[in-house]
Amino acid sequence: MKHILRARAPGNRCNKREFFSAEDFANITRQKSRKAFLKNQGGNSMTEIRWHGRGGLGAFTAARLLGCAVSLYEGKYALAFPSFGPERRGAPVRAFTKLSSKPVLDRSETEKADYIIILDDTLYSDSLKNLLKSNGKIIVNSRKIADENIIAFDCDSIARELRLPTVNTILLGIFSAVSGAVSVKDIERSIDGYMPEKIREKNKQAVRKSTEEVLK
Repeated sequence: MKHILRARAPGNRCNKREFFSAEDFANITRQKSRKAFLKNQGGNSMTEIRWHGRGGLGAFTAARLLGCAVSLYEGKYALAFPSFGPERRGAPVRAFTKLSSKPVLDRSETEKADYIIILDDTLYSDSLKNLLKSNGKIIVNSRKIADENIIAFDCDSIARELRLPTVNTILLGIFSAVSGAVSVKDIERSIDGYMPEKIREKNKQAVRKSTEEVLK
């Protein structure tokens, strides 16, 4: 079953079945730093992200944190939803995030993505390249994959350093650095609004550290 994000009043936490409309949050200050991103995206075109992970790795959590950050704090629209296979821990799962400066009306699974983000490199195959738009990018948690068209990053080392059980927010930071679609500050605000207090700081550190590593 798909969980679609729906409209919600500002200031509340972003739970898993919420869609945040830019129109509903017109009173939120819009960030100037995202102008370059909108220009590169042609103003109104949609940016689509596929997340590939396994049950328990937090692929959908990352998808909706991104949607929350963009729609609540960046004055745009977002839609996030998962697509589950067998519902067991470790089974392959997919999640999707769609970002746009206009309302997102297409609620179907993304067939051609701007970014494919892979939390577990055992899920990578060359066939995933067929699911990219032209100039699309694959971001993968891996020390083994070497391909000039793929952004491979050893997220597990950061997760061990910060004692995090998964790499989802680390990859979210890498996405921020590579795409320019969302600021680190707004991802952190999304984490504050969604995650339990005891794990917020570690996950915010993960976002900052992975972003810094990419931008070195």
